[in-house]
Amino acid sequence: MKTKRKRLWMTAIVASLLLVTFIVGCKKDEYVEVVGVCPLVISTDPANAATNVPLSQIISATFNEKMDPATITQASFTLTGGVKAGVPVSGTLTYNNTNATLNFVPTTSLVQNTTYTGTVKSTIKDMNGNALQTNYVWTFSTGVVLSPTVIATDPVNSASGVFINKVVTATFSVPMNPLTVTSTNFYLKQGTTVIAGTGTYSGTTASFTSTGELLPNTVYTGIITAGAKNVAGTPLENEYTWSFTTGSLAGPTVILTDPTNNATGVVLEKTISATFSMAMNPLTLTNATFTVKQGLATVVGNVTYTGTTAYFDPTASLIPNALYVCTITSGAKNVNGTALTENYVWSFTAGSFTAPTVISTDPANLATGVLLNKKLTATFSVPMDPLTLSAATFTLKRGKVAIAGTVSYTGTTATFAPTTDLKSDTIYTATITTGAKNLAGLALEADYVWTFTTLGNASPPVVISTDPNNNALNVDLLKTVTATFSMPMNASTINATTFTMKNGTISIGGTITYSGSTATFDPLSMLLANTLYTCTVTNGVQNAAGVTMVSDYVWTFTTSSAVVAPVVINTDPLNNAIDVPLNKTVSATFDMQMDPTTLTSASFMLKQGSTPVAGTVTYSGTTALFNPTNDLVNGLVYTAAVTTGVKNLAGVSLVNDYIWSFTTLAAVVPPVIDLGSAAIFGAFGGNAGVTNQGINTVVNGAIATTAASTLVTGFHDGLTGDVYTETPLNVGLVTNGIFTAPPFPGTATSEAIATLGLIDANAAYLFISPGLMPGGIDPGAGELGGLTLAPGVYKSASGTFKISNGPLTLDAQGDPNATWVFQTAAGLTVGIAGPTGARSVVLINGALPKNVFWYVGSAATINGAGGGIMSGTIIATAGVTFSTPGNAVQTVLNGRAISLIASVTMVNTTVNVPAP
Repeated sequence: MKTKRKRLWMTAIVASLLLVTFIVGCKKDEYVEVVGVCPLVISTDPANAATNVPLSQIISATFNEKMDPATITQASFTLTGGVKAGVPVSGTLTYNNTNATLNFVPTTSLVQNTTYTGTVKSTIKDMNGNALQTNYVWTFSTGVVLSPTVIATDPVNSASGVFINKVVTATFSVPMNPLTVTSTNFYLKQGTTVIAGTGTYSGTTASFTSTGELLPNTVYTGIITAGAKNVAGTPLENEYTWSFTTGSLAGPTVILTDPTNNATGVVLEKTISATFSMAMNPLTLTNATFTVKQGLATVVGNVTYTGTTAYFDPTASLIPNALYVCTITSGAKNVNGTALTENYVWSFTAGSFTAPTVISTDPANLATGVLLNKKLTATFSVPMDPLTLSAATFTLKRGKVAIAGTVSYTGTTATFAPTTDLKSDTIYTATITTGAKNLAGLALEADYVWTFTTLGNASPPVVISTDPNNNALNVDLLKTVTATFSMPMNASTINATTFTMKNGTISIGGTITYSGSTATFDPLSMLLANTLYTCTVTNGVQNAAGVTMVSDYVWTFTTSSAVVAPVVINTDPLNNAIDVPLNKTVSATFDMQMDPTTLTSASFMLKQGSTPVAGTVTYSGTTALFNPTNDLVNGLVYTAAVTTGVKNLAGVSLVNDYIWSFTTLAAVVPPVIDLGSAAIFGAFGGNAGVTNQGINTVVNGAIATTAASTLVTGFHDGLTGDVYTETPLNVGLVTNGIFTAPPFPGTATSEAIATLGLIDANAAYLFISPGLMPGGIDPGAGELGGLTLAPGVYKSASGTFKISNGPLTLDAQGDPNATWVFQTAAGLTVGIAGPTGARSVVLINGALPKNVFWYVGSAATINGAGGGIMSGTIIATAGVTFSTPGNAVQTVLNGRAISLIASVTMVNTTVNVPAP
């Protein structure tokens, strides 16, 4: 195992920067990252796949944390769409750090019936320097149809130096119909010549592989025609084109090395690198083509390659003062197979092996009169290992008594901060032990010791700083004045007699306090504008030993020239904002601190029309918050007002009422999920049949399979009386018909009905899939039992959903059109464990079974032991099974059990097909 000290140094540096944590996850950049916090886009407006977006829409993206405004520029976000596919829409980009939201206002209105793509760039970073991990891309449409868009290409548009054997790819915003993404609709051109090749498609990415290698130094154009369609049959709105230039077949050269040729004093833990003029074939950069020698001895090390740079990492430290020769041989080749024309050779000399030293301290050795609140520092000759500088290696003692304190390190300086003030007139001894080591692991050759003496009680105290400073201008009218002393003082001597403030000859009343070594004078009223004030600390003040100041300490300052009225500088929502969330807390931010007692529901109010909105008002920092008691109402204009009753700390009011308005989010129109001809079926067994294994099974609706009638067992048709392999233990009534393929009672007509039903069920399955209905969340980590859920899309993060820890409650909140879609890539399991109630889906406040849908990528199992109620239409690929042991209790499905491939099995099950 590699044991180089370099690895330990890096570990030490990282550990000291992150204290007791470790780095995870975030994109690498020049900043130290914060553990576990990676910036993300958590919502957009419009949402992904939104349709009927207003032409005046302001585009926004909200992050999970506050971002660094300096990294958010016009280049940080692009909006593309319309006839100028790939060309950014012009507009203005702003960022609100209060709500961590980026806003883009297009210069002109959006175009009707057009699909747009928004891209938030990964150049954006949070306040700690952590970058967005990848570009965030989403699409929306100003019409009723969301067309697919190309959201990424490889190579990117205008790329240069592209490999001549490059496989060209294009990634779409939604899954595409693979039959429409071929070399017919995705191809390359060189000028007017179409390049022969083959097209493939996987996931959401299409690939074009040319039959032969591309030409070097040549411009190629990639083209995706409007013949490319998504799985719903919607084509691209416009042909998508981009271009790139292939690389040169010219031989590569070494353009930079580290260390440089003939460098001296190179650190002994150096990683050696060589940078090339172009991209290289990594397989040709090995210990055979990148060598380092010391004399005739070959240095052992590891060779790696990234970007255009090769690295040689010696296994052991270099030898001090030794000459090393590095060689890149002509075996190194670029990506097109062209080698260096000749070996590239350079040399350098390693540095010496020198122990660190302490080059200065503060206080200096034998210093006297040191302040009692002094922090000690020691500066070294070289950077040190921070992990070796601690309370064990940097100590302070009073005689034999160790002084408690904390040790920190930055640059080349270590600091010891005593926990409490030092004692006066006392000799202290500071020590840096040989446990302190530099980054090379070399320790001090001997302990470094120095002494100093603190300020004595016999010394008179002095004022060492004031706030405001002497002769300060434009001092705030609400200023609290302070004076800091050189040593601890006798608090009883600091009073209205010894600490005074005057305007001319007029004494200013105030409250005087003392803490640490600082005296504070807090005026009883606001100071006058544009006025000179004189402060005095008299020689009546005494230190803890009773020694007085030698003379009075006097300083002056001048207040600001005017009393300024407060101003509202920002609101959330902004004036005329649209699509404001219904749970919004309204805020107003002022340009100065306000008097909290003046911010009430009488001075900060919200109305809808002339009707006041009930809510509570709070204040923090410089921001007032109005939190409505109840959620706001969809699609309404609200008016907020901050009145002139609001005052700052100086008692100055707003000049005028501040009024702004905003409009709440328009009522969400639930998606219309059309089952088509499959809507009549309570059970559909794909091409594998439907089976009943109980005596109490009733389907209030129809059942079907595209398979032969012999694969329907345990049922009789309530319309025709036809029996499908019923036995005394397997009796199931179907009230509205059984549809199968022949033999009799299946017919060609009933088979056609079943086939059409399967086609429509497949279409509905795709419609509610994550690809066409993205954005689902997993509120219970796969467990839905015990939750109460509002309408929306829910997707299992693990690939499975279950209901076992209590009933799942679906709350329509009074909306009869409220719709729920549950998406699971694998299985759905209901009621395997838990009490009887755990096997139920409860619908409240107007929720209807016809509006509940379950997308199941594998099989669904409904365990009804002891009874239970399942609601909604289950569409699974690999079968639906109802397991209800015993004949006395039934499982009830208010919905449909549809399997696209495998069979449906029922045991003592009642299925009630919802009315349309």
